[in-house]
Amino acid sequence: MRGLKLDGPVALRPIVKERVWGVERLPKWYPQPEPGRPVGEAWLTAAECEAETGETLGELARGNPAAFGADTNGFPLLIKMLFPREKLSVQVHPNDAEAQALGHPRGKTECWYIVQAEPGATVAVGLKEPMTGEQVRAAIADQTLEGKLRHLPVKAGDMVYVDAGTVHAIGPGVTVLETQEYSDITYRLYDYGRPRELHVEQGLAVVRNSNEAGLLAPVAKHGFVRLVASPYFVVDRFSVDGEAELGDVGKMQILVALEDGCSVGTTALPAGWAVVVPAAETAYRLRGVGEVVRIAQG
Repeated sequence: MRGLKLDGPVALRPIVKERVWGVERLPKWYPQPEPGRPVGEAWLTAAECEAETGETLGELARGNPAAFGADTNGFPLLIKMLFPREKLSVQVHPNDAEAQALGHPRGKTECWYIVQAEPGATVAVGLKEPMTGEQVRAAIADQTLEGKLRHLPVKAGDMVYVDAGTVHAIGPGVTVLETQEYSDITYRLYDYGRPRELHVEQGLAVVRNSNEAGLLAPVAKHGFVRLVASPYFVVDRFSVDGEAELGDVGKMQILVALEDGCSVGTTALPAGWAVVVPAAETAYRLRGVGEVVRIAQG
């Protein structure tokens, strides 16, 4: 019988996902895709992700809900790394109330930390001008919806916030660390003619013209940079050179190192993996050299 006793931070093995729009060569942090099977996502905090001890994150969260910030619906945040070789579909997600009305536990507000970006890379966030549902439907039908989106140039280090109800799409040529509510409800509005299912009626029911989405300015704090603060998550960047106190005592936190060379307590931070730091009474310290993204609950 597996034990669920916690001894400190927990490193989770990522799960890679094949996607039609993905890449055929991943960063060295991950296993390389099989020929002809492009990978678009690495899920870092999926319930099925395993710790070195063999327990899954889902099992650990159920056995230690307070330490992992879990509720009756399980672990609260899904962290992914995205690798689009092609444009992602134009899509939208419901908010909590809309999702719960349909029997789902959560909606999906998310944010994108741009890890890498090729020159000219963009993301689409929101509509250029307010549109009615019928206008959006017509733009889908005549294949002009993409041109009605607000396209934002992005570079490495940028943070993009995407609240529920925002029509959005990620362009190619970027590597994105995505933080979201733990939900995978996606309504695909337009997919550039690819033969995948669309969810136009469901999507139109949740599209909002008014939102808070867009590029966010970083805010310098004591020892780190705040990238975004929302009701669902707070994301910070640490540039570690020696030691840095993690802080946020009493909160579950997730650490993702963007290069090897750092640790938290006695746990190494493998690049591109998530390390969950359970809520504790004392503050952990980061040690080493490198960039670390810290995600906490909002």
